[in-house]
Amino acid sequence: MAGKAPLADTASSTPTTQASNHGHATSRFWPLALGSVGVVFGDIGTSPLYAFRDALEEAARDGLVRPEIMGVLSLALWALILVVTVKYVLFLMRASNKGEGGVLSLMALAQQGAKGRTGVIFALGAIGAALFYGDGVITPAISVLSAVEGLKSVRGFAGWFDTQEVIVTSLVILTALFAFQAKGTAKVAGIFGPIMVCWFLCLGALGVWHIKDDPSVLGAISPTYAIYFLAHHGMTGFLVMGAVFLTVTGAEALTADMGHFGRGPIQMSWFTLALPMLALNYFGQAALASQALTAAEAAGTPLPNADWFFQLAPHQWRLALVLFSGVATVIASQAVITGAFSLTQQAIQLGLLPRMDIKITSTTEAGQIYVAPINWLLFVGVVLVVLSFRSSSALSHAYGISVTGTMVVTTLLAYIVVRHVWNWSLWASLALIVPLFALDLTFFVANLLKVLTGGWAPLALGAGLCLLMSIFVSATERLRTKLNKDGLPFADFREMIARRPAAATPGTAVYLTSDPETTPPALMHSLKHFKVLHERNVLLKVVNETTPYVPDDQRIETKTLDDRFSLVTVRYGYMESPNIPQALAACRKHGLKFDIMSTSFFVSRRTIVPSVAPDALPAWKRKLFTFLTRNAADPTTFFHLPPGRVVELGAQVSL
Repeated sequence: MAGKAPLADTASSTPTTQASNHGHATSRFWPLALGSVGVVFGDIGTSPLYAFRDALEEAARDGLVRPEIMGVLSLALWALILVVTVKYVLFLMRASNKGEGGVLSLMALAQQGAKGRTGVIFALGAIGAALFYGDGVITPAISVLSAVEGLKSVRGFAGWFDTQEVIVTSLVILTALFAFQAKGTAKVAGIFGPIMVCWFLCLGALGVWHIKDDPSVLGAISPTYAIYFLAHHGMTGFLVMGAVFLTVTGAEALTADMGHFGRGPIQMSWFTLALPMLALNYFGQAALASQALTAAEAAGTPLPNADWFFQLAPHQWRLALVLFSGVATVIASQAVITGAFSLTQQAIQLGLLPRMDIKITSTTEAGQIYVAPINWLLFVGVVLVVLSFRSSSALSHAYGISVTGTMVVTTLLAYIVVRHVWNWSLWASLALIVPLFALDLTFFVANLLKVLTGGWAPLALGAGLCLLMSIFVSATERLRTKLNKDGLPFADFREMIARRPAAATPGTAVYLTSDPETTPPALMHSLKHFKVLHERNVLLKVVNETTPYVPDDQRIETKTLDDRFSLVTVRYGYMESPNIPQALAACRKHGLKFDIMSTSFFVSRRTIVPSVAPDALPAWKRKLFTFLTRNAADPTTFFHLPPGRVVELGAQVSL
C-alpha cells in the first residue's frame, strides 16, 4: 500500500453512521430503495428457482416424509433470518467503511484498526475477493440454467426440450449478456428495480396461492422442526444444510452495494419486500410438495422430486413464469457482473491486482463501469461451467462453497473491526462474533462435503486467484524495494544538480513516483540522455488510501523542495479512479499553476529480466509477474494523462 489513511471513529466503542460526499438525501430514500431491489436482491431473489428443490432432493435420498419437508422449510427460513437478517442486515451493514461495504471495504477498514496491512488481513481480503469472483462465474450460470430448465415443465416443450437444448439456449442468453456489458447498463438499469419488485410480488403471490391448500406449513417458522431434522438425519442433515444455504446466496451483495444505495433503503427493501416474499414462496413450495406427497402416499407410489417453483404456477401461466424468471435471472447476473467490476476497481486501488483499463459507461449512474479483461474472463468461466455441469442441480454442488467461504472471511474481518476499530472489549467482541462464525463455519463444512461432486471448481478458481494476487503483491513489493535500494537518494541528486547545474529548458516536467525519497528513474534517464532539466520539475506521488473516498480538501498536498523541484502528493480512495490532469488543475488553490500544453509527463516502463542473485525470484513467479505487468493498463490511460504530453523511458530491472 502506498499510503495509509488516518484512523476514523476509532475512539468510539460503537459503530457510527458516517456521512460522506456520496451520501444519500432523505428525498431520495424511496427511489434508492426501489433501485436496491433491482441490484442488491437480484441474486437472492432468484434462489427460489432451485434452492428448495435441491435441498428437498438431498433430504429424499431414502424416500420423503412430511417431517423432512417441514425440516427443510424451517432450515431455509432460519437461514434467511440468521444469516441474512441478523448477520448482514442488522450487523455487517453497520460495519461500513464510510458508507462502503463488501469484503475489500471491510479489509481496508480492518487495516486501519490494525495500523496498516498485516499478512493475515491481506490474506483474508485476497481469499474473500477470489471467492467473490467464483460467485461471479457460478451465479450467471446457475441462474440462467435454472430459468431455462423451467421450459421442461411447460406443456408442448417437455417432449423435445432436453438438456442439450437447455445448454444451447442458456449459452445464447449468457453470450448476449456479456457482449452487452461494454455498452453499459445505465439506460436500462432504471427499470431493473420495478421489474424485480414485480418479481418479488410474483414470488409472494405464488406462495400464498398454495399456502391456503396446506396452512399447516406455516408452523415451520418454529426452529424445532429444523433442530429435529438435524438431530435425526446425521450426515444427510449436513448435506441438506449445504443445499439449504442456496437460499441465502447473494447476501454479500447487501453490503457490497451499500455505497450506491445506503444502509436505510436496503434495510427497508429487505424487511418490507424481499424477506416476506421469499418466505411466502418457500412456504408455498413446501405446501405444494406436501400436497403432492399426500397424493403419492394415497396412490402407494414414491414422490419424485420436481421443479417445485415452476409447479406453483398453473399450466396456462407457466410459460409466462418461465419467461419472467429468465428476465429476473438476467438482472441478477447483471448485478453480479457489475459487482465484479466494482471489486476489481477496489482491488486495483488497494494494490491486489495490476492496473486495468476501467471504462466509465455512465456519467450519471454511480458504479456504471466496464472492465474488459474481467468481463471476458468471467464469460469464459461461465461457458466452461455450463458445459461441464450441464444442469442447475449439478451446478448447485459448486455454488455454496464460494459463498460460504466469503462469509467466513467477512466474519473474521468483522472481528478485527469490532475489536480494534470500534474498540469493544475482548469478551463483547467474542460474544458477538463467535455465534456468527460458528454458523458460517457449519454451512462451510456442510458445503465442503460437495468437493468431489463439483465443489472443487470454486476452490480451484479461488486458490488460483489467491496465488496470483499474492505473487503480484510480493513481487511488486520486491521490485519497489530493489528500486529504492539501487536508486539514488533524491537529496543526493539535488546536491549533485546544485554543484553541476544542468541546462534549463522551458516548461514543466512531471515525474510519477511511488517514493519521493528516491530519484525517479525517468528523471535520471532524462538527464542522462537529454542533458537538460525543465525550468520546473514536479515529483508526483499517487497515494491509494484505505478509505473509499478522499474529500476534495484532503486530496492535494504540495511541498516546495527548492527553486526547481516541487513534490505533489495526490490521494485517492479505493472507489475512485485517478485523474492526474484534474488533480493538477486543483493545485492552483495551493499556489501551483499548470499549463497542460507546456507540461510533459515522464513515466518509467520497466522490463523484468532474470537476476543471478541467490535470492532471485523463482523463474515461474518472475514470468507470471512479467506477464501481469506487461498486460497491465498503460499509465497514460489509467491516470488519464494527455497522450501527446507523455514521455516513456524504459529500463531493465532484474528480479
